[in-house]
Amino acid sequence: MATVRTDTAERQHDTTAAPLGADAGFAADLEFRDVGFRAGGRAILSGIDLQVPAGQILCLLGPSGSGKSSLLRIASGIERQTEGRVLIGGRDVAGPDRFVPPEGRGVGLMFQDFALFPHMSLIDNVRYGLRSLPKGAQREVAVAALRRVGLERLGESFPHHLSGGEQQRVAMARALVPRPRVLLMDEPFSGLDSRLRDEMRSETVAILRETRATAMIVTHDAEEAMRLGDRIALLRDGRLVQCGSARELYRRPVDLFAASFFSEINVLPGSVKAGAVVGPLGRVADSPRSDGTEVTVGLRLEGVRVSPDEGSVRARVLSRQFVGRSDLLFLAVEGVDRPIRARIRPNDLPDGVHEVFVSVDPQEAFVFEGKSGSA
Repeated sequence: MATVRTDTAERQHDTTAAPLGADAGFAADLEFRDVGFRAGGRAILSGIDLQVPAGQILCLLGPSGSGKSSLLRIASGIERQTEGRVLIGGRDVAGPDRFVPPEGRGVGLMFQDFALFPHMSLIDNVRYGLRSLPKGAQREVAVAALRRVGLERLGESFPHHLSGGEQQRVAMARALVPRPRVLLMDEPFSGLDSRLRDEMRSETVAILRETRATAMIVTHDAEEAMRLGDRIALLRDGRLVQCGSARELYRRPVDLFAASFFSEINVLPGSVKAGAVVGPLGRVADSPRSDGTEVTVGLRLEGVRVSPDEGSVRARVLSRQFVGRSDLLFLAVEGVDRPIRARIRPNDLPDGVHEVFVSVDPQEAFVFEGKSGSA
């Protein structure tokens, strides 16, 4: 974790400001305005404009190195951006002439390793952030928080006695118990197995809805982002690629990168002929572009229709793999350098069929300008 620098020549801390949670409601807007961040001479973030409305869950999604965790640390005050402003509840907490330290922002933090104190009981872990309250009140509030996450009976236990999912719930209780205006979570489910991860995602959303918290959650898992977030902000190389609901990003990706982040796709060349986009699998979509315009087609694997006797283009089945709910096909198509991948229901194509016809489901195809597939 990075350390906040405190040299006054570099910045001025606003140490006189009361914690943002002291005189306001529970949830607050979180806003980034033209935020940039450089470290070691390298641009980590550039031109980030993003808002998380009060009470909503935003998932920061992107590959490793895209700047997700840096943006979360900037929101918390652990890092200071080199450009732009950060606002919580409409008030500047970081900008050219102002910096509110982490303890003054009214934010809660939850990290991948949960960061529980191993020598403290669960109750003492949860009450750690309540030291301004009388001891009796601390315990009462901590017990109520553990009850909310279903662990009241384990209050005197220690973290090493718990499963990964139980530790995750304790960490959430500790993060929420001071009633932060914004909860920041850095890949909180990455250390859990797949079954437990699914369970904890559902529990986390339920707790966040119950507490009406504003939350920003970092993840590199597109399905997790779709299950958790009211909105998703997709980052790449420190820039915001697209922000919207899961449905918007899945159905209307702005470029090939966005399309491929949410599902496997075939990338195919195409061109406009007689008002339609045509590729090696036939007609893809209508197009208002001029004839001869070169385009790139992103085609989801589910968008490749495969039939033994109907379709626009002949293909040969190179291999077929059963993967549970679907069969994964690799198809050779004339004029295409690499195999076309398709996912079909196991009963849609008889076993032993090697010569097939393929066509395109337009609902699962995306057309982008030029050969690069950019927006």
